[in-house]
Amino acid sequence: MANHPWPNRANPARLGHFLWRGQRRAMLYSPHMQVRLVKAFTFEAAHWLPTFPEGHKCRRLHGHSFRVEVVVAGAVDPAQGFLIDYGDIKKAISPLYDLLDHRCLNDITGLENPTSEMLARWIFERLSPALPQLAEIIVHETCTSRCEYQGG
Repeated sequence: MANHPWPNRANPARLGHFLWRGQRRAMLYSPHMQVRLVKAFTFEAAHWLPTFPEGHKCRRLHGHSFRVEVVVAGAVDPAQGFLIDYGDIKKAISPLYDLLDHRCLNDITGLENPTSEMLARWIFERLSPALPQLAEIIVHETCTSRCEYQGG
């Protein structure tokens, strides 16, 4: 950096896109800084999977410590510097948490067959009206098994 015309300034090649005009420079900010934010919540619930074969362990009533990740995506508001307040995501999740925590999922309307796939879709459909930026729901049924659902 010894040959740099501004030795006390950062290397312009590392600062992003610049428009150079003589000694002046103007940074060109991307008007659409795209991000994905993730807010996670956990709940305890029981279920049994009625479509599994007789004798399969998942056909019996059992429980999990579910972990759900709510992913929102979109452009950062340049005036605010953020996409959405994490507190707003938590507020949207709260009614669903109350429906799911310490329940038998099979007893919840729409979750009569509460596989991870069906649970991810159920959560996505209920959160999307409150979170227009909702991009994905990830349901971790165990620490090694998860379902990722992007809607549709």
